[in-house]
Amino acid sequence: MTRPATEGALRVPTGTTLGQALKVASLVGSGGEAKVLIQAGEVLVNGEVETRRGRKLESGDVVEVGDERLEVG
Repeated sequence: MTRPATEGALRVPTGTTLGQALKVASLVGSGGEAKVLIQAGEVLVNGEVETRRGRKLESGDVVEVGDERLEVG
């Protein structure tokens, strides 16, 4: 079952790096875990696989990891 875009989504501030966002949202326990998850192609930003841990997220970006969704802004 899918949920509406904003229902249950976690929010992270604009300018946060992808790796930091995963840590802030408690989707990973460390930067090393974030690196592994991102490099494995398990993280989507705006529906596309993102492999750069240092990517700066912008307002309106949507990060997805499995069933978890983060919204930036």
